[in-house]
Amino acid sequence: MASHRRPKQPSRARVTVLTATAAAAVALTSQAAHADPKPTKSEVKAKVDKLYHEAEVATEKANGAKEQQDKLKKQADALQDKVARGQDELNTLRGELGSLATAQYRSGGLDPSVQLLLSSDPDSFLDQASALDQLTAKQAESLQKIQAKQRTLAQQRKEAQGKLTDLAEVRETLGKSKTKFQGKLAEAQKLLNTLTAAERAKMAADDERASRAAGERVTLGGNGSGGSGGSGGQVADLGNEAPASALGAAALQAASTRVGKPYVRAATGPDSFDCSGLTQWAYAQAGAQITRTTYTQINQGTRIARSQLKPGDLVFFSNTTHVGLYAGNNTVLHAPYPGTNVRYESMSTIGSFQAAVRI
Repeated sequence: MASHRRPKQPSRARVTVLTATAAAAVALTSQAAHADPKPTKSEVKAKVDKLYHEAEVATEKANGAKEQQDKLKKQADALQDKVARGQDELNTLRGELGSLATAQYRSGGLDPSVQLLLSSDPDSFLDQASALDQLTAKQAESLQKIQAKQRTLAQQRKEAQGKLTDLAEVRETLGKSKTKFQGKLAEAQKLLNTLTAAERAKMAADDERASRAAGERVTLGGNGSGGSGGSGGQVADLGNEAPASALGAAALQAASTRVGKPYVRAATGPDSFDCSGLTQWAYAQAGAQITRTTYTQINQGTRIARSQLKPGDLVFFSNTTHVGLYAGNNTVLHAPYPGTNVRYESMSTIGSFQAAVRI
């Protein structure tokens, strides 16, 4: 007799597993279909260049915070030294007041009328009374000095505390700028890692070739800057433009000896540099002290138009986040960004011109 039993239904758990598996497969298929395509080499380079620019902005902010931190620390230390010296002076004044009080007690412990009755020598009493008056006057003077010193100390303590508070805030800003810089570099490296080794090598070669838009024709011209130096061996056609001053010529000459030295964040030489570190170092070798960051260097010297540029002038790019030394023939000598070396480069490939300054 044939069996008429109904077929066994799949369990609820088995249905759930099968459903989940199917959903996952659909999701993976959908993701594969809509996954972003691998960025091209040119897209990676554009993004990396943008990240390097943002890293340089963070670097200059960190440099400014470091400079401000050093200045505030000196001011705070000086104020704290003043407070310490003032406290010693106050302690000395209090000691003198204590001595006066002791002398007054010994010479004037009794009421003057009683002293007069007990004195066998009126002349001696009058001498003592005169001495007591002098002690009282000195005591009043000492009290005034103590009160003035206390007010001064209170003000100095307040100023010192204000400097210490500012110092803490600047240190926090410095820390944030360093973190931001490191994050931008890590993000750039992550993008570069999406390329093959061959693609990365090709990108580096293209970048180096583009940076030599000033040429390899090797015409040093008459600007006195030289045209090569350092381990990079790079040379450039700098034309025959004469520097505006001996100072500018000397600064450019010093910078030219650093060609090939690596870009390192916050470095000021002599073996590695960031952009403003190079310009500061170059002018220091020429005998002029300029400030540390692009944001402050742009306010030094005399502002000039692009058409007035002479070798040795400072040239600022991209909202004052980058600086180099004008070398002649539309060429700048600068420390570009992480992963590169100090080099000559056409102004047309660096970024948007912002301003120029003659020191």
